Amino acid sequence: MSLPQNINIADYRYHLPEDRIAKYPLAERDCSKLLMYKNRQISDHIFYKLPELLDEGSLLIMNNTRVIHARLYFQRASGAKIEIFCLEPISPVSDIQLAMQQTGRCTWKCLVGNAKKWKGEKLFLDINTGHTVCRLEARLAGRLNESFIVEFSWTPGILTFAQIIEAAGNVPLPPYIHRPAEQSDNERYQTVYARYDGSVAAPTAGLHFTSSVLENLKKKNISTTYTTLHVGAGTFKPVQTDDIKNHVMHSEQVVIDKKLVEDILNAHGKIIAAGTTTIRSLESLYYIAANLYTSYILPSGVGQWEPYDKKMDAFERNLLLENLLKYMRENGTEQISFSTNIIIIPGYRFKMTDGMVTNFHQPGSTLLLLVSAFLGEYWETIYDHALNNHYRFLSYGDACLFMKE
Repeated sequence: MSLPQNINIADYRYHLPEDRIAKYPLAERDCSKLLMYKNRQISDHIFYKLPELLDEGSLLIMNNTRVIHARLYFQRASGAKIEIFCLEPISPVSDIQLAMQQTGRCTWKCLVGNAKKWKGEKLFLDINTGHTVCRLEARLAGRLNESFIVEFSWTPGILTFAQIIEAAGNVPLPPYIHRPAEQSDNERYQTVYARYDGSVAAPTAGLHFTSSVLENLKKKNISTTYTTLHVGAGTFKPVQTDDIKNHVMHSEQVVIDKKLVEDILNAHGKIIAAGTTTIRSLESLYYIAANLYTSYILPSGVGQWEPYDKKMDAFERNLLLENLLKYMRENGTEQISFSTNIIIIPGYRFKMTDGMVTNFHQPGSTLLLLVSAFLGEYWETIYDHALNNHYRFLSYGDACLFMKE
């Protein structure tokens, strides 16, 4: 696979009226519309019908990351409000899941709203966790390109950072929703199967699933399993270059359990990914396994353009996964973690994904490019159908089911 040429972002923009962006979720998660594209045909359904639309024996893979309350609001003595948006940990550990378990203090890369008003003094926030009252302090420790380095400390120091920001922070709703987070978002901007703290944005395709849908999948003999990709704020970063080759893709952390590798190897039907974050996990896993197979070293990450290297494109999936599973067994490890900067754009050939459940994405976004890579030019027809048939768009909007031909 060679590097795709002449991909102009202007070709992937469409008119999205403001009133088509869902500001709130529907009352029932699984009552969203579901657009299905299969065999070059579009059909309209309701999400709770998903088990009926998938083939028996399919394997559905979901992202079990949990959204953290990453948005913190402090106030200076002068009265100026300072917003601190936690992006990713720096020290004492950079692993997100471990960072959430830190006690006493930690340092994060953050975005800071109203930064010009922050003169460097410590900011304080008193918090009631429900069990105790504690104080969170924030100190500006430096800059890192467009972001800031913020040192947090808190008392009592026995509490974890996860407990602190769960009580002190706010749900980081996407900027295009144009409203502050409300109490209901604590539940609704979270999947029912969320498990591991670490995301600053929800894997939104998963927001439609309910315990009833999951139970009906099981009755249909459709297996479910999980990957973990901690979604970063970069998922909302617009493509600001005319040519995609000049866009710098954001990095996200992926955790793969041995069970997921075994489940894929044991799958006898189609592999369906719930969400673009799951697709990024799975497709990145292929290149992690390919590098291990060719170099005998487990790499620490997947580069942005690595998938377009022809040398890495020719391996059979199960051969790579069997080798990875052997490596994990020999090294006594139950999971591997790595970073991924993978960008999936038209010209990419999917290695791990036969179908996807996803939402409708922003014009000119890398997520729309991923969808176009899967659908080809037919994405425009699908999105026109959705706009003409009153589908709701973006994070709290309706869903799609796309199947590989």
